[in-house]
Amino acid sequence: MNESVHNPDQYMFGFRQIITNGKKKIGILLGAGAPVSINVGKDAWEPLIPNVVGLTKAIKSDLSPEDLKVFEEIESSIEDKNFEKVLSKIRALADVIGTSKVYGYDSNDLTSLTDNICNSIRKVVDRELPCSPTPYCELVSWVNGINRKHGIEVFTTNYDLLLEQALERVKTPYFDGFSGSRNAFFDPSSISRNDLPPRWVRVWKLHGSIGWEIGPSNEVIRLPHSQNTSMVYPSHIKYDQTQAAPFSSLFERFKNFLLEPDTLLICSGFSFADAHISSKIIESLIANPSAALFAFQYNKLSDEPYAREIALKCPNASIFCRDGAIINGVEAKWRTGILPAKNWESIREEYYIDEKFLLGDFKTLTRFLATAGGEFGVKFDDIPLESLSQVLDLFPPQRIEEDNQNA
Repeated sequence: MNESVHNPDQYMFGFRQIITNGKKKIGILLGAGAPVSINVGKDAWEPLIPNVVGLTKAIKSDLSPEDLKVFEEIESSIEDKNFEKVLSKIRALADVIGTSKVYGYDSNDLTSLTDNICNSIRKVVDRELPCSPTPYCELVSWVNGINRKHGIEVFTTNYDLLLEQALERVKTPYFDGFSGSRNAFFDPSSISRNDLPPRWVRVWKLHGSIGWEIGPSNEVIRLPHSQNTSMVYPSHIKYDQTQAAPFSSLFERFKNFLLEPDTLLICSGFSFADAHISSKIIESLIANPSAALFAFQYNKLSDEPYAREIALKCPNASIFCRDGAIINGVEAKWRTGILPAKNWESIREEYYIDEKFLLGDFKTLTRFLATAGGEFGVKFDDIPLESLSQVLDLFPPQRIEEDNQNA
């Protein structure tokens, strides 16, 4: 029978040309999987910031016995057990019960529990970026290593300040939508104009950040060394929250970026389980066929249902998983073939070993970005293509014939 396969060498050859081209509009979407790639353990693996499961454990260990009891009772009633789901239900209950009691807590008690959970989250994610080379440092090295016509835009759902620390260490200017110092205020007009010099990195915190607070006039401000947070969690009120400043402006910038001609969004550490963000991506990719999404996923294809859904709906969305990919709407396993350039085999080891695609790991992806360029292949400027999505058309899925033993 005929079986489609994808050759990782061909696609990474094309991707390498794209990321070394300073004329393209490139954005990056970072999820919770990014900081997990940094190991701070001595004997066993210990991520700098844990994933959702690890964060849930950390929250539970930090709660008082009374709060923990309520947390676990609510958690037991939820199928997908993680702190985001629990927090969503706590907020929903706090909005409606008033002086009545649920699990022994009234509305004020549940609101206090919400604050305690947020404080626990802040303590876990408020980490110092290690001095040793990190994926964030290598990401910044790639950003700074190319003379660009358009500034790099980083969209992230993470609350930490790891990227900001990496940028500041090498004195790379960035803008996050706030102006001022003592009580920095959010400036939506600067985001909509987006007229900063290309060397400035745009950092858009879609779910909020450490240091964001609600000011006296009910506006979001950014304070140095703040102990509070203003975060948007997946919850029953998230849509309403994202319609208010600054989140409405940040999501509008995200949408407008995807609607610009010949843009590329590189995703790492993001599961696409956030329906609000995924719907924006699908809507924009359908409306703008010249845009492209390259999502590098850590797991196998079968374990990435949300990413698969986007790639199957949008031909200009490609997902690269450990065992295969969906490219141009074609789902197929990896199989190496003819090398795309001389001496390319040494580069292959950066992204493909033992029949496993490795760039789903943020650490491996940023190393690939940082080492891109050099003498291999032609520059993307020399390829007469009208849009980024056409790069993938250069390398259509291959078909191989196998004997069907059951035929």
